[in-house]
Amino acid sequence: MTMPNNQRPVVIVMIEDDGGHARLIEKNVRRAGVNNEIRHFVDGTSALAFLQSSEASAAGPLLILLDLNLPDMTGIDILGVIKKHERLKRAPVVVLTTTDDKVEIQRCYDLGCNVYITKPVDYDTFATAIRQLGLFISVMQVPDA
Repeated sequence: MTMPNNQRPVVIVMIEDDGGHARLIEKNVRRAGVNNEIRHFVDGTSALAFLQSSEASAAGPLLILLDLNLPDMTGIDILGVIKKHERLKRAPVVVLTTTDDKVEIQRCYDLGCNVYITKPVDYDTFATAIRQLGLFISVMQVPDA
């Protein structure tokens, strides 16, 4: 697929501390036909450092896959920072977590997550969400900051 001159491919930022889950997520993203670059971070500190960096702004539009249970902070904390950040607030966020607590799910949506998926990930549900986001990604216009 060719992009107009002013459009850059979306970079997928995966924030997931469990190596096995990260490999499975990437495999499912690839199986869903999404071949975009995936940048993997194992903790919130390094992920936020990247997301708020000039490197991230130069990378173009972002899609964030976010685990809620990280070793150094919660995904809820990260989601709050992302959605308050002028450049990042429009980036779509998919929460992938083991928690199916209704209060936590609602909190994520209230903070601005786009999709909430409970692990272990059901492949069909995940593939459908990623394909829909893939369609969204392919037409997404992200305003320059």
